[in-house]
Amino acid sequence: MENTFKYFTRTASLLMLMIVLINCKKDDVVTPVPTTPVVIKEATDVNKFIYNGLKDYYLWVDQIPNLTAQKYTVKDSLNAFLNTYTDPNNLFTSLLYKYPTIDKWSFIVDDSKVIDNWIQGISETMGFDFMLAQIGTSDNVFGFVRYVYKGSPAEKAGIKRGDLFMQVDDQQLTISNYEALLFTNITYKLSFATITGNVISLNGKSATMTAVQMQENPIQLDTVLNINNLKIGYLVYNGFNSDFDIQLNDVFKKFKDAGINNLILDLRYNGGGSVQTAIYLASMIYGTNTSKVFIKSQYNAGLQAEIVNADGAASLIDNFTDKILKTTTTPETPINTLNISKLYVITSDNTASASELLINGLKPYLQVYSVGINTAGKYVASSTIKDWDADGNVNPNNPWVMQPIVVKISNSAGVTDFVNGLAPDFSVEEDIANLMPFGDQNETLLKAILNNIKGLPQSSVALKSVKIGLNKVFDYQSNRPFSKQMYINQLKKN
Repeated sequence: MENTFKYFTRTASLLMLMIVLINCKKDDVVTPVPTTPVVIKEATDVNKFIYNGLKDYYLWVDQIPNLTAQKYTVKDSLNAFLNTYTDPNNLFTSLLYKYPTIDKWSFIVDDSKVIDNWIQGISETMGFDFMLAQIGTSDNVFGFVRYVYKGSPAEKAGIKRGDLFMQVDDQQLTISNYEALLFTNITYKLSFATITGNVISLNGKSATMTAVQMQENPIQLDTVLNINNLKIGYLVYNGFNSDFDIQLNDVFKKFKDAGINNLILDLRYNGGGSVQTAIYLASMIYGTNTSKVFIKSQYNAGLQAEIVNADGAASLIDNFTDKILKTTTTPETPINTLNISKLYVITSDNTASASELLINGLKPYLQVYSVGINTAGKYVASSTIKDWDADGNVNPNNPWVMQPIVVKISNSAGVTDFVNGLAPDFSVEEDIANLMPFGDQNETLLKAILNNIKGLPQSSVALKSVKIGLNKVFDYQSNRPFSKQMYINQLKKN
């Protein structure tokens, strides 16, 4: 009975299907369900600017898959990728090479004035450079002034190199509060201290300052020392700022007119700056033979091919020069050169980029004797990239400007990639708890060089800071905007 029922059910189903098929016309077509096409929204001007700018100019473009991926040559695919980023900063850093371990220098800002001020050395500041150190094993810290900007609030308040301070607005500086005390208010009081034996304590002196926006003059000190019937030029130079190229040239005229026998270049606090200024300074020191190679440049493959195609292979080389080029504010000016065969340099871990370029670039041509510690180890430079159109105009709808690393620089012998910095000939650290004025012949690093000039043996240096057991906590150089940078003139693809 059950089998009969199943047979009947199957038969009935087949009959119903046949009826349906018979009633269907041959020309009936099944109409597909309409679908809405996917529309990829156009990426923002900012995101397209970041992507295209890095793709064109970035030194390490070949190391970034998202900048070289074939799929992103399709507009919709690229827009879809760029639209996943709502914060331009995140997009920018995502496209950098091993950020922030390898490329820790490329940066982007949403206001071109920020970069203009950085290049000119303009900032809102009290006008003094300092370091903080921990006192023993306590959480308390104290600061020591390394130098003071000319014409700054700090200079007007009587602050000088070597001053020690422990309190800000009557509060003891500690590991946990120094940032808030020193970098929050534009006006504060510093309370000074003295080291007696192994103890640091307040000495009752103080100074109150208000930060102002000002331009730092990188020429900290230039003087002629008279040692054993020798005239020694001594220059403390804290930044390769092109606004002071003429003034720097005047210093070398002063040295030349004085008939100096030796030159000491103090770069211990010089974090770099303009490559063009480094070329000028090298020429002031060594000579103005414009046929001699000072440095060589290497860009990413695509950009380098375009540069060579447009201007020839010689455009990748910078020779020594005999003149400072005309600017909007200064005329073309002949270089004052010393034509020396030996240079003495003071270095530290704050000696970076253009300072290292200068040292490395001069080494094939003269003896460079250095005292201090290893330099920072930066041999690449950046350039300012804006959102230009085909006519060179900046997109008014995009205020963002970036400063990516675009070029690696070597000396005439091809030396570059000094990741651990340039090692000194005589290694000694600055005595941070016993800083003497620049030019004082007993100042630790200057004395080491003067001993070499005099032909005296270098002896070990007993540092007071070591005796009282100090640990470095904070270096103001690292807090400066875009510290340890080096830049070339703006690049624009043809």
